[in-house]
Amino acid sequence: MSLYIKETGKNNDETIVFLHGDGIAGWMWDEQLKAFGDYHCIIPDLPGHGKSAEVKSFSVQSAADMVIDIIKNKAKNGRAHLVGLSLGAQIVVQILNTAPEVVNHALISGAIVRNSRPTESFLELLDNLIALYLPDKNKTIRIMSYVRSYNIPKNLRSKFKESTYVIEPYSLDKILRETILFKMPDNLEHADVPVLVMTGEKDYRIVNESALNLLNVLPNSKGAMALKVGHLWNIENPKLFNNVLRSWLKDTNLSGVLIS
Repeated sequence: MSLYIKETGKNNDETIVFLHGDGIAGWMWDEQLKAFGDYHCIIPDLPGHGKSAEVKSFSVQSAADMVIDIIKNKAKNGRAHLVGLSLGAQIVVQILNTAPEVVNHALISGAIVRNSRPTESFLELLDNLIALYLPDKNKTIRIMSYVRSYNIPKNLRSKFKESTYVIEPYSLDKILRETILFKMPDNLEHADVPVLVMTGEKDYRIVNESALNLLNVLPNSKGAMALKVGHLWNIENPKLFNNVLRSWLKDTNLSGVLIS
């Protein structure tokens, strides 16, 4: 079964593929879609999410393979700029490891990347947390806690709720495990592609640690921090995100800076 994709600007010369975070869907990129009308934009709903909810057996690698196939078949000249946030950023990392030749530039933000296998006690804790979360995932109090945590604006809260509802518990279990346990791929040092590794100032500590790990491995990478925003900063401050992305695609030097 194929992924659902939203596609605009087919006659433009360069392609951007936007990859959303876990538990959401392609709608999180609506403000970017409006701002990049001069590009050919492709926004898939990832497996288990949104209108691709029926695409099951999620793994970061299988999702990366699906996106690679989309790029080869739909992107201009079989290459694209990749933009990924959270789970989407992990998938971009996997694509850089598997098929860097399909990538022009990449912007990744909020990726969790582990350098070693978690301990047995951590895995046991993860099992318990997921077992507690899944039965409550659709409860309003649970959804609103994420809405507040991610600063989801009022006009997007219904879409956030809908995205939560459509993910089946089995799929969500797989997605959470893949996201939390994602390990640094083995061959990233060969991905000689311009990569901007971003974090939000209010993002999780493990995200900041992961960003440093990625910058140490990716040979053509630069790092920057977006001030006053958290994990889903493309939604919190779309104007800032759009300015950063456009500057990056135009090869403006954003290395080692704080952006506000």
